[in-house]
Amino acid sequence: MAGLEERERPTTLTAWLRQVAHPVVYGVARFLIRLGLTANMVTVAGVLFAAVAGYLAARGWFFWAGVVLIVGMPLDAFDGAVARLTGGATRSGALLDSTLDRYGEFFVLAGLAYYYAVAGQPVPVVLAFVTLFGSVMVSYVRARSEGLQIDNKVGLMTRVERSIVTVLALLTGYVVVGLWLLAVLTHFTVAQRVWHALRAVRGDDHIRGDH
Repeated sequence: MAGLEERERPTTLTAWLRQVAHPVVYGVARFLIRLGLTANMVTVAGVLFAAVAGYLAARGWFFWAGVVLIVGMPLDAFDGAVARLTGGATRSGALLDSTLDRYGEFFVLAGLAYYYAVAGQPVPVVLAFVTLFGSVMVSYVRARSEGLQIDNKVGLMTRVERSIVTVLALLTGYVVVGLWLLAVLTHFTVAQRVWHALRAVRGDDHIRGDH
């Protein structure tokens, strides 16, 4: 029994939030279904919020960009819940969701890069691009690991954590500080996932070698 509890314990902030917010998420999802919305509609709405936030960031309206992101962030949880409740959880929907998530991050970071480029501040521009590349690599390592049959959701800076840091940076005005954190910690997360995958692969290779 103790072993079962250990396996069910959330290991990331994302998993913990899903567990805690489960009743609320599914309650809202049922309401969205009654409105006639599909999972893909909710997914697209989420990236549109990110696009608006990116535009506001590009104009230097950081606080309002943060507000828009707060409103749009829960949609990333609602779309999956809607899909499961309607029996529409498909591989094509999962692909669309993952793809638009990356575009959502791009819109916000591109908006910040544009703002700082116009302001003549090259360091934040570089940080925005380093962060964007890091976020893509975090997702890539997970996807590549899954292709090797390795579950790889570990790491300090998953999408939820990145979103939280971004929102806090925008709301408080400490955008450059937030970009530094994101630029460093996304690549730290890449290293964590690569290490996790390498350990799993080496363990599997060792077992096969014994046989």
